[in-house]
Amino acid sequence: MTIIQTLTHPRDIMKVTLGKSDISLNEIIAVARYNAEVFLSEEYRERILSSRKVIERFISEERAIYGVTTGFGSNISESISSKDTEILQQNIIRSHAVSVGEPLEEEAVRAIQLMMLINLGQGFSGVRLEVLELLVSILNKGVLPFAPGEGSVGYLSPEAHMALVLTGEGKAWFQGELFQGGEALKRAKLYPLTLSSKEGLALTSGTTSVTALAALALYNGIQAIKTADVAGAMSLEALKGTIKAFDPRIHGVKKHEEQAKTAANIVKILHGSEIAEKYREYRLQDALSLRCIPQVHGAIKKSFKDVKSSILNEVNSSSDNPIILVEDEGTALMGGNFDGSYVGISADYMAIALANLAKISERRIDRLLNHHVSELPSFLVANPGLNSGYMILQYTAAGLLNEIRTLSHPATIDNVPTCANQEDLVSFAYFASKKAWQISKKVEYILAIEILAATQALEFHKPLKPSEATCAVYDLVRCKVPALTEDRYFYPDIQSLYELLHEGEILECVEMLIGEIEW
Repeated sequence: MTIIQTLTHPRDIMKVTLGKSDISLNEIIAVARYNAEVFLSEEYRERILSSRKVIERFISEERAIYGVTTGFGSNISESISSKDTEILQQNIIRSHAVSVGEPLEEEAVRAIQLMMLINLGQGFSGVRLEVLELLVSILNKGVLPFAPGEGSVGYLSPEAHMALVLTGEGKAWFQGELFQGGEALKRAKLYPLTLSSKEGLALTSGTTSVTALAALALYNGIQAIKTADVAGAMSLEALKGTIKAFDPRIHGVKKHEEQAKTAANIVKILHGSEIAEKYREYRLQDALSLRCIPQVHGAIKKSFKDVKSSILNEVNSSSDNPIILVEDEGTALMGGNFDGSYVGISADYMAIALANLAKISERRIDRLLNHHVSELPSFLVANPGLNSGYMILQYTAAGLLNEIRTLSHPATIDNVPTCANQEDLVSFAYFASKKAWQISKKVEYILAIEILAATQALEFHKPLKPSEATCAVYDLVRCKVPALTEDRYFYPDIQSLYELLHEGEILECVEMLIGEIEW
């Protein structure tokens, strides 16, 4: 057995320093999901201090700057005096904290807080360094703001709930208990602050929640499409599929590199399989859910390549308004960088791509369980009739697929003007990103069910041996889930497989043997 060095997993990243270079997707996940500690570089700090000096000069000169010396939205014509600036900034986060429903999950809140730090740390926002240092401390000490996740058109509301905690208002969890914001800070030995000019606006402006949720969906989606190659290879093997459909000559005449790479992945995963070799000539050709794995998985991978570029560009951009420039004694430029269209359209694209991944996986699940086409025992149990076996797992996959199809309807094609028609074009990118994230987790469940079924199907091929890579997945699954001999409570089995997939362990055990699954 040859062990190949794999890429660094986000859980192995313990420290993320902002400001020296662009942040990576793995670093975002390290902070959001695995609680990596966040630090601010000297370069970051210098940019913040320089842009703040410009804001302070603007205030002393009483310049007309949106959100600094004026009201917000259609209240832009209302002038705000310097003595009222703190009230203005506190009022924006109070008045904007109006999202409703269940609170966002911990990884979503942490990802949004990180996006705030990245966005404001570009040095074009004019906030004080102490605001960002407190935000870092909240992340590092595990203070988790309460932020309801429904009712945002593009940004503002979830961010406002989080910003309230910085001032001692709102609510937050600390060590598993929900407190008023000030009490949560106190228990973490932190102190609230009073917001100054531009800071309430900056904390709620931009594409921070949109981009954070899209980044979570992107990471899950990339991991899912790579793991789908493993699931598809295992299903092909268990269903006596012919490896001939993955001949590189077939894929070389179609000009899509992702298709060719997917076919090569399947061949590498099944290399050395006694099962695949025995059934090489068994059928002239297989059903489309097996034969078209390279074409379908490849198209999904191509969409994710495009999406990844767009989302990471947004992550490492400034999406504030106004933009504060320090050159030539300072300039404030009012524009629309807060618009979420780039990310929202990318998120809708991800949703459609993941719906296609779910679709082909569910069809392979049905073929594994359906004895009319699988040539395996009915529902993969040796004593069917008395036992239902994995019959209802396909129902679960079908139910999830129905939810995914409904959620894959594009959000960004909608428009409802807001703010007395001052904001007459609304991206609705927030829900686009949120539903892409929701879909990504549902797809992981479907793939987990496919791998669970394919692993069980291999029981009926003994004593023929699967490939080395398949055997590694089989052993990993069997450490968590015993072979099915009679009906039992299957929820823990599904959940165990989901967690293996979600944490990247299935993918890791294969890539340790064959190298990175290319896409």
